[in-house]
Amino acid sequence: MNTTVHTDDVGAPDPEQNTSPIAEASDDDIDTLRQQVPGEPVCFFNNKSYPNGAYVKSGASLLLCDYGIWMPGGPADPENP
Repeated sequence: MNTTVHTDDVGAPDPEQNTSPIAEASDDDIDTLRQQVPGEPVCFFNNKSYPNGAYVKSGASLLLCDYGIWMPGGPADPENP
């Protein structure tokens, strides 16, 4: 059974606005990112805050807020994984 989760479609990150670090699926430097934002309670995307555990859609990616870092959360299109 598929469960639909409401996510904000945030578009692309604007370099002039506050956006938390976005980890890549192959990112070996997650520990370095964790040192930059150790245990933050929210993530920011284009100046808007999202609580830990929130998902957002950015282009074709689904991102998960994980204590101040955006982590890959899977494909944004459930019909085309």
